[in-house]
Amino acid sequence: MKLWMKWTSAALGLAIVAGVGLRLAATNQAKKAALESQQAALRVPVSLELNAADVVSARTVELQRTLPVSGPIKAVSSAFVKARVAGELQGLTVREGDMVKAGQLLARVDTTEYQARTRQAQQQAESAKAQVDIARRSFDNNRKLVDQGFISQTALESSSASLAAAEASYRAALAGVDVAAKSLEDTVLRAPISGQVSQRLTQPGERVSVDARVLEIVDLSRLEVEASMAAADSLGVKTGQTARLSVEGSAQVLISRVARINPTAVAGSRSVLVYLSVSNPEGLRQGLFAQGALAVGETRALALPVSAVRADKPQPYVQWLQDGRVAHQTVELGERGEVNGVAMVAVQGIAEGAPVLSGAVGALRAGTAVKTSAGSN
Repeated sequence: MKLWMKWTSAALGLAIVAGVGLRLAATNQAKKAALESQQAALRVPVSLELNAADVVSARTVELQRTLPVSGPIKAVSSAFVKARVAGELQGLTVREGDMVKAGQLLARVDTTEYQARTRQAQQQAESAKAQVDIARRSFDNNRKLVDQGFISQTALESSSASLAAAEASYRAALAGVDVAAKSLEDTVLRAPISGQVSQRLTQPGERVSVDARVLEIVDLSRLEVEASMAAADSLGVKTGQTARLSVEGSAQVLISRVARINPTAVAGSRSVLVYLSVSNPEGLRQGLFAQGALAVGETRALALPVSAVRADKPQPYVQWLQDGRVAHQTVELGERGEVNGVAMVAVQGIAEGAPVLSGAVGALRAGTAVKTSAGSN
């Protein structure tokens, strides 16, 4: 190869390498400029505008101390109708949901056997009475004979004893009549209270035993919540305290009062049953579940809404506005309660009147600029 061709090839190679290098350098410079532009954009402060409802003030309030309560709703008055004698059940027509009145005839047990026993007892009593009449006549005759000296005093005493035995047998027979009559009366099943039938546990024609449950009747005019409370919480509960309860599946708010407190703790769990009377039971049913808060006292403290306290860090904190920017402040929590139906919690670590972001705002980075519209707290 000629010398000039070698020099030409080398020059072309150098030119290509230089071109590629210049192109890479230009590309890197463009990337660097774009990255610097993005970083500069990130350094531009972001400003949020909040409504008045997004900012609350830490303030000293009368905090109503409450305890959580929950439990089933039960009727104050309920009763089971039981068979008091054994036999075939007849005439049962009421069903679940039917209204009954106290003393209403609900059903009866077949009376054939008990009528026969009553007649038998009556006839035995008549037989015993006849024996009394015979013994009395014998005693009267023997007393006359003793007066005339025909028989001894011992014979009269024997006759007197026979009369006493006959009278005792007669009284026993009369008691048997009462027992048989009571059994006959017990064949009739009547409603012990007024209310609604909640369960029909036996069907007509079935043979029932003594004390077999036939019906359950509940009186829904008076209802109460049976709440189970921890032993430590129950120490602050007193009769007359009020509670606001809600029922599952209903927006209705129940106003209730502590009617009574069980004096004995439940074995095993050591919990204490508290009974809260419901003042507006319309539309409620036994067995529904209610839960809410029981007011047990008041305390004055610096407080915030519970929703304003955040727990996404190891320690609870609040987001508050300091010189127009968001600041994070760790707080210590105290007693919880309610103020006008809003759940509040006592806090320490923040000044009174400090503007705190509500829980609806969400988590913001410390230092974020914030503008508040007119009327903000």
